[in-house]
Amino acid sequence: MVRRDITTELLEAAGEYPVVTVFGPRQAGKTTLVQMTFPDKRYYSLEDPDVRMAVETDPRGFLAGLSEGAVLDEIQRLPQLLSYIQGIVDREKKPGMFILTGSHQPELHQSVSQTLAGRTAVLTLLPFSLNELSNYREDWGAFELIYIGGYPRIHEEGLKPSRFFNGYMQTYIERDVRSLINLRDLKPFQQFFTLLAGRVGQIVNYTSLSNDIGVSATTVKNWIGALKASFVVFELPPFFENIRKRVIKSPKIYFSDPGLAAYMLGIETPDQVSRDPLRGGLYENLMIQEVLKTRLNNGKHPELFFYRDTHGNEVDLVIKKGRKLIPVEIKSGATFTPDFLKGIERFRKVAGDRCAEGYVLYNGQEQYTLKRTRIFNPLKHGGLEAL
Repeated sequence: MVRRDITTELLEAAGEYPVVTVFGPRQAGKTTLVQMTFPDKRYYSLEDPDVRMAVETDPRGFLAGLSEGAVLDEIQRLPQLLSYIQGIVDREKKPGMFILTGSHQPELHQSVSQTLAGRTAVLTLLPFSLNELSNYREDWGAFELIYIGGYPRIHEEGLKPSRFFNGYMQTYIERDVRSLINLRDLKPFQQFFTLLAGRVGQIVNYTSLSNDIGVSATTVKNWIGALKASFVVFELPPFFENIRKRVIKSPKIYFSDPGLAAYMLGIETPDQVSRDPLRGGLYENLMIQEVLKTRLNNGKHPELFFYRDTHGNEVDLVIKKGRKLIPVEIKSGATFTPDFLKGIERFRKVAGDRCAEGYVLYNGQEQYTLKRTRIFNPLKHGGLEAL
C-alpha cells in the first residue's frame, strides 16, 4: 500500500482537532488512508447495513462505547450522528478522537461545518498524485496517465481502466446521483455525462447542454451540482478580482480524474489520447488536477482560477497566494514556442505588480526560464510543489 501524500497533514490535524473529516470521491482511497494512519482505532463502515441499523436504533448507546473515539466511514449515510459526536468531543476535550470520511459534499459539508464548527479539520483526498504514482513507475507519459487515471484500485490491482470505469459509473456515480436528485430516467443523464466529458476544459454553457439533450437548463445545472457533490467533476472559477477589463465570469468544467473523462469519450489507448481533438483539454485537466492535489495534500486552500477577457486573452490557471497572482499556461505540445508565453505576458499587463513569476507546463523534454517564466514538464522535472 502506498503512503498517501496527505498523511502528514492528516496526522497533524488529528493532533490539533478532536475530529478530522476526510472528504473525497468514492474509491479515492479514503478508507485505506484512515485505516493505515490510525490502525489502533476502532473502525465502522456506515455503508454496512448491520452497522447502520445498530447505530440508527441506539446512536447514544453506540457512541457511549467509543470513549477513545473511532473511525466512522461514509458519515453521509448517518449525518444525524454529528450532533452526538459534538457532545462527546465537547465533554472529553481530546484531540484526534473521531476520524470521519464522506463522499457527498454539500449538505454533509454544511452539517459538518455547522455542527462541528471549530471542532473538526476538513481535508480532501483525491485519486493518486504524480508523486504517489511514482511508487508504481517513474516514467509515466502524460497521455498514458490521462487514459489510466489515478484511482488506486487500477494501479494496485492492475485493472483494465475501461472495466474499472464501467463499474464505477454503474456502482457509484449513477447510484450517488440518484440519491442526490430525483432521477427517474438514467438515459438522458448518461447522454449528458458523455457530452460533459466532451466539454472538459471549457466554459460551462447550461443552455447549450440542455438543447443538446432536450432537458431544461435548470436540470443540467442540478445534474452538474450532483456530480460536483459526489466529487466527480469540479468547476474552476474565473478570476476577475479588481481587474479593470471585461472578463468572462462563468466557470470551466473539469473531471476529478482524467481517466474517467477519457473513458466517457470512448478513448481506449494512450495513443488515442494523443490524437484526440480534446487532447488539449484533457492535458489541462491532468495538470490542473495535479496542482490541486499538491495544494490539498499539503493542507493549502486551493485558490485556483482561470483568466479570460472578452477579447479571448486567457491564462489557463491563476494561483492566488495572498496578494500575489501566479499565472500558469498549460500546453499539451512537446515543442516549446514563444507563443506559449503570450497569455502570461498579457496577464502581467493587467495584474501589474500583483503578478509573480509565471509557469508553463508542457509535454516536452527540456526545461527553460524565459521572461520571468519557468517552462517545464512536471512528469519529467517535478516542480509542482512550488506552485
